[in-house]
This record gives sequence, structure tokens and C-alpha cells, in this order.
Amino acid sequence: MPVTVVVGAQWGDEGKAKVIDLLSKEHAYVVRYQGGHNAGHTVVVDGEKYALQLIPSGILYDHVIPVIANGVVVDLPTLFNEIDTLASRGIDTSQLKVSSLAHLIFPWHQAHDAIAEAMRGDDKIGTTLKGIGPAYADKARRVGIRAGDVLNAERFSSLVRERALAENVLIEQAGGDPLDVDDVVARFEAFGERLAPYVADTVSLLHDALAAGSHLLLEGAQATFLDLDHGTYPYVTSSNPTAGGACAGTGLGPRDIDRVVGITKAYTTRVGAGPFPTELFDGDGETLVDVGKEYGTVTGRRRRAGWLDLVMLRQAVRLNSLTELALTKLDILDGFETVKICTAYRLDGEVLRNYPDRSDIVARVEPIYEVLDGWGSALREMRDADQLPDLAKRFVEIVEREVGIPVRIVGVGAERDDYLLWSTSAAR
Repeated sequence: MPVTVVVGAQWGDEGKAKVIDLLSKEHAYVVRYQGGHNAGHTVVVDGEKYALQLIPSGILYDHVIPVIANGVVVDLPTLFNEIDTLASRGIDTSQLKVSSLAHLIFPWHQAHDAIAEAMRGDDKIGTTLKGIGPAYADKARRVGIRAGDVLNAERFSSLVRERALAENVLIEQAGGDPLDVDDVVARFEAFGERLAPYVADTVSLLHDALAAGSHLLLEGAQATFLDLDHGTYPYVTSSNPTAGGACAGTGLGPRDIDRVVGITKAYTTRVGAGPFPTELFDGDGETLVDVGKEYGTVTGRRRRAGWLDLVMLRQAVRLNSLTELALTKLDILDGFETVKICTAYRLDGEVLRNYPDRSDIVARVEPIYEVLDGWGSALREMRDADQLPDLAKRFVEIVEREVGIPVRIVGVGAERDDYLLWSTSAAR
């Protein structure tokens, strides 16, 4: 299929990088379409961990052209740190392309982020303070600076100075410490010079690649329920991680997309504040965090954990037109005596199968669970669906039954090759 979109179907951290890494084998271009360096993707290859924030996960394949597309906001210090780190480990980054239309993040964005979060007091959203939201806000305000601006060095320097001076006024008015404008300009002049060779017209690049018969993989950051429009607002990100965002974020049209793969853990996690119907506050929750190593790739923050929520997944299928699922980290449930799957909610005595459209309602619902006995055996060495214990097969079949689309990939460990291809008929 020429264009595949990979979308997180929960609140992020579903293991997208591993699935993208697997699918990259079949694609010539891997394209990041939204978000910034607030999202971390981790791939484990031969025991070595590669943690990426901006560069698409497909960078680990020689045949892949990695693209940071127009919907991304780019932090240049982070980008160059990733490039240097990968180069030191023998990974070639010379084919990386950065859209001329991608907006850049500057120190004033991070300053505004920190001031705004501090002013919220007890109502903090839980932002990573990376400047993502303010950078997208400047994009909407039409005062942003884009990657293509670095191609005219003199104009780029003038734009940075102009914006830094203007933003200093606002930062000081809000009680923050002013930026050293000369230092900011000097640093970003150097960054701009280094960025220039990577800048490209990626919209034309991707359309020309598609016309030539190349296969494209579009990679989202964050996930469906952090989407600015469809997530648990206001506890969301500042862009559209859903499949619709892949079109706006790359310049490809909706009819170009053939396949949309939703990634879900075999349980649920989220970082920061916001409603979480299946969240666990007991020993099972602690076990999910400890065994699943549920700590943020970027921030190191402990994730909140709970049972798998299929009401959420049904909504993710709708919002993204998902064609299939990749179910990751099934092995984390190996040691549980019982495993629960939320199939519906209860609210004021009424059973709900659809996901509520208001966050305050999501915060009030009670999960209705289907309970399974645990399978009590390690899944990591299994590579065929028919090797799975019957109760593990039953778990996957319940997911398919409830969400109405097939599971195609089942993750059974942290390493690159710790997965199996699933089909219901083969598993029976």
C-alpha cells in the first residue's frame, strides 16, 4: 500500500517506534507529520536503545529517507543533538529532509511555556515545557519563523532579532527573566547555517515519490486522545496526531492514504493530568508501571497506568478510520492472575459504549470490565500466533470483537524482533 499512517490510539507511549521500525522495512520514506521534541520514540536493536524525539524512527534503515514534514515544530538544539548522537553510533543522517514550511522553536517559546504553566497553579496541564504550544500559537498568530527562512541568512538573523526583542517585552511583563537577545541571535545564526543543507520542499518531494511508486510511512507523535480537537481537552497536545493531521502535516491528500495502523498497548497509560477511567491505584497499577518500565522517554516522568480501555479504542477507530491494530506489550501481562478489559462505561446507572464528548463526563464514568484468568507463561520467545496460550489468544480476540477491526501485529517484548503476526484464523 503506497501510503500508510501510524497513529497512537491511546494517550501516547504505545510503542509506535517499534511498529514504525518494523513497517519501515517496506517503505522508502518515513515521515514525521506533527508534534515536536515533547514526544519520545524508542527502538531497541540488539540490546541497544535508540531514543528519538524529532528524527523519524525509520532513520535506522539505510534505504529509508527520513522526513520532518511541515506539521512539525522543530527545536534545533534537539535536532542537532540527535543527529550528532546517531552519527556517533554509526547511523547515517545525511538523507534527512526538513520541510521548509516547518516552524522553528525558540527560547522565548520555552519561556512562555514555563510562565503559563506556573500561572495555572493547581490546574497545571502537565506540559513538558518544551515550547511546543507557544510555537504552534505563533504559527496560528502568523508571527512564526519557518525552516525555509534559514536559506536567506541575513533575513533569518533579522527575523530572530525582531521576534526576540518583541517577546522579551511580553516575558518581562509576565514576570519572567528577559532573554539575552544577542546570544539568541548568534546561536540561531549558527543553527540556521547548519540546518540549511537539510531544508527541502517536502510537499513536492513526497508527491514526486508517490508518483514514482515509492511507499510512504507517515508517523504521528503523541496519540488520538491527546489530539487538540478530539482529545481530553484541555489535557491535550497542541496539534492533531490523528490520521487527519497526517494530511495537513505533510501536504498529501486524503485519497493518497490507503492504510491507517492504530497502535495500542495491552493496557493503558497516560502522563500528566486529565481523566483516566481505567486508572489503577493498587498493586496491579504499580506492577504495570514497574514491569512495563512506564517512565517517559523525554521527561522521565512516571506514567499513570490502568487496564485496557476498548471504549477508547472504538473511538480511535472512528476518528482515524483505522484499518488495523498493532497490540503492543502483551507480555507485560504475563504475571497477572487475572486480567481485565474495559468494554463499556457506566454513568448514573446508564451503560455507555460510546466515548463521551466531554472531559468532565469522562472523569465521572466507571469502567465495566470483562475479566480473564491470566495465562501464567512468558510470551517473549513466541513468534507464531498458534504458540500463544489460549487465554492470551482470547485477550486478542476480545479486542478484535469489541473494536471491529483486525489485530495484525502483537508485541511480546522490548527488542526489535519481539513480535508476532496475528490472524484470528491462524490462532485458532
